[in-house]
Amino acid sequence: MNGTVDSNVFELTCDLIARRSITTEDAGCQALIAERLERAGFRCEHLRFGQTDNLWATHGTGGPVLILLGHTDVVPPGPIEQWTSDPFVPTVRDGNLYGRGAADMKGSVAAFVIALERFVAEHPDHPGTVGLLLTSDEEGDAIDGVPKVANLFRERGQRIDWCITGEPSSKATLGDLLRVGRRGTLSATLTVKGIQGHVAYPDKARNPIHQAMPALAELAARRWDEGYENFPATSLQISNIHAGTGANNVIPGELQAMFNLRFNPNWRAEQLEAECAAILDRHGLEYDLRWHRGGEPFYTPEGPLRAAAREVLTAFAGTPPEENTAGGTSDARFIAPLGAQCIEIGPVNASIHKVDEHVSVADLQRLPDLYRTLIGKMLQVG
Repeated sequence: MNGTVDSNVFELTCDLIARRSITTEDAGCQALIAERLERAGFRCEHLRFGQTDNLWATHGTGGPVLILLGHTDVVPPGPIEQWTSDPFVPTVRDGNLYGRGAADMKGSVAAFVIALERFVAEHPDHPGTVGLLLTSDEEGDAIDGVPKVANLFRERGQRIDWCITGEPSSKATLGDLLRVGRRGTLSATLTVKGIQGHVAYPDKARNPIHQAMPALAELAARRWDEGYENFPATSLQISNIHAGTGANNVIPGELQAMFNLRFNPNWRAEQLEAECAAILDRHGLEYDLRWHRGGEPFYTPEGPLRAAAREVLTAFAGTPPEENTAGGTSDARFIAPLGAQCIEIGPVNASIHKVDEHVSVADLQRLPDLYRTLIGKMLQVG
């Protein structure tokens, strides 16, 4: 570790950054955290599915149940030579802590741990249950992580009332944004089948590019809805199109396109799938369409959790936070269907997934108090 800052949360964040936990590898992060939380009186359960490690740690009994949700895996660093310092050697420069996962989201995970340790030390007989759920499969395909744990919770009848996810949500200053939901995500791989032939004899071939373009244009131009409360309008984006043999005198035999829909609660995934298929059918295409449902939208309406979070963030940021449902997806999409109200609060996200990812040391040192204060408000122990 490079730097001279002395802080419990700082030291733990550095310990986590130093572990090369590239998804779905945990690299011992959860074992380190479990050891600390067990010393604090938590019950820890290691749930391994496939190659994914998941940690479920709880303190207390009964309801209400408040959980903190996070992940120990990180995205690959990319070209290491482009980093100013080694991405897995935590380094302080100009008041920032640099390293892969500093903002997304090992800083938040460390802050969760410190907040929970402080809370149970101050209130060993607190009402209800506090928990921490961590996975090493958030940045990847999210197959054996929180989805599998959520299924296990359903089987067990595990109650969850409130969920706070530590994803880096702040825009410019810590606490300036409160995420109150997320859009759903639905991805498609479309293969349009034609008949390969010579460009000089189009009557003897069927060009899948010519056939697919009007249908793809209609999909891209469609206005799916006008938005939903705090959600923007549903959006379809074509991300990849490939066809051809590389020769300019050959009509290709097939075209492949990929597109993604980010959708609000006006829709369910199966409804959008049917709408897209109807458009393709109307254009008379011979096609194969494969879908990947990344998650349904979720939304936490006005209530105790939003009110408490708004109050805490206003105190930390100095002004009331913006409240929205923007951004990509998070693992909260798997917890919300269990009946939980879900919000997301975390550090500034300007550098996540980038070269020289970093978090402000000052913000990092404030995070445990932010989470600790919110836990106390929700469980009504101050």
